[in-house]
Formats: sequence, C-alpha cells, structure tokens
Amino acid sequence: MAVIAHLSDIHIDDERSVQRTRAVTAYLEDLPYDLDLVLVTGDIADHGTPEEYATARGLLASRHPVLVCPGNHDDRAAFRRGLLAEPGSEGPVDQVYRGAGFTVVACDSSVPGKPEGWLGDGTLAWLEEQVAGAPEGDAVLVAFHHPPVALHVPYVDGIRQFGEGRLAELAGRQPRLTAFLAGHAHTAAATTFAGRPLLVGPGVVNTIRLPWERHTHADDHARLDQPPGVAFHVLHEDHRLTTHFRTVSTEG
Repeated sequence: MAVIAHLSDIHIDDERSVQRTRAVTAYLEDLPYDLDLVLVTGDIADHGTPEEYATARGLLASRHPVLVCPGNHDDRAAFRRGLLAEPGSEGPVDQVYRGAGFTVVACDSSVPGKPEGWLGDGTLAWLEEQVAGAPEGDAVLVAFHHPPVALHVPYVDGIRQFGEGRLAELAGRQPRLTAFLAGHAHTAAATTFAGRPLLVGPGVVNTIRLPWERHTHADDHARLDQPPGVAFHVLHEDHRLTTHFRTVSTEG
C-alpha cells in the first residue's frame, strides 16, 4: 500500500495564502505515518515571482518526498530556478517520480500567457514513454494542473485542459495507466476520463462556489471562509485506488 497526499493551488502571494499553506504542510508533517509522496498540482505562485517561489520552497520543504508541477499562474523559468534549483527555461516542466510500487508522471499542462491548459506534442510523447517504461508491476498515475473534462463549473470549464482527445488516445494505448490527478478547480472532485479515475485535489488558497451554491451569477465565485483541503490517495497492491478528502484547520 502507498499513500499520496495531494494538494493544489496554494497561490503564494499574501500572508493569508502563506498561513493556509503552512496549516496544510504542518498537518502533513505532524502525521504519524511517513507518506510515500506529497503531490502539489500547480499554481504554486500567484504571480510567478522569485520571491513567491522562495516562500513556497520553504513552506513545501518536508520530511516526505515532494513532487510539484506548474499551473497557469506559474512562470516556468522562475519555477525551475526557485523550486527545482535548475537553470531557467521556458520549456514544459515535465517530471517523473518513482516510488515503491508506483510511478507518478507529472506533465506541464500550462500554456504561457494563457489560463487554459494544453499538453504539447513533446509532453505527450514523453508521457507515453514514461508510462510504457515504468517498472513492471507499478501503478502509473498521471498528474497535471488542468483537468481534461468539464466539471460543471462554468468558470473552471472555460479554462480547463483542451485537446484532451489526444490524451484519451494515449490512454487507450497504455493499459498500465491507472488514474489521472489534477488541480486548478479549487474544489475536490471525482470523475472519470478515458475509462480511468480522474481525481481533482481541493484548493488551499480558497474554495470555488458551485453554481447551485450561489444566489446569482454575479456572486463571487470563490469562498474565502472554507478551510483548505488535502486529498489522500491510497494505492492498493492490486492498483485499486481509494481517495479520502480532509479539511485542515487554520486555527492555532
């Protein structure tokens, strides 16, 4: 069994975002169990500045392994320098993490200068190589920021991951692909894509209001009074996936 903690959309900017992120990371650090991975699916910095990444690096430092992928608010070059200690580059930030019995392939779905997502041809080719080449017996999870399906939240659906048919075709060729993990929506959600589970991590900086939770379309779409959340994905030896969602207190 492997346990992966999944958080998303910390949007480091002001003291409020720092406090909420610190509450979640402190909760994870205080767990009596050593997690197999902490996955953060994008929008690490709110404006992509070096100062925001320096703050995020300190907040995300952990006794657990950590894998961080970028979102539409992130700057690829600054992300590389600030979080990965790599030279700045504008190419996609694609990464892979191999744990005990599982592989997480983190794809960069960001499109510089745009809020919506897209997986470039190079990223898709690399993804297929990583899935096909994962160690025998591994569960293979594919992570990115933008979900590739509509979640019935108009604001989010308008800036989701597009070109998803190409990803679905890849999944059809790769039966070892176990599930997809995403962020971007600022709400915990569970659905399917290409016949696999698609699990969306809850937001840390805020929680989006669903259409049926608002009185009018003009209502603010984000709730600032909801606690930050985290998902725990439990991978069983037979590759079955169970997910638990938790909220974290920001008091004390």
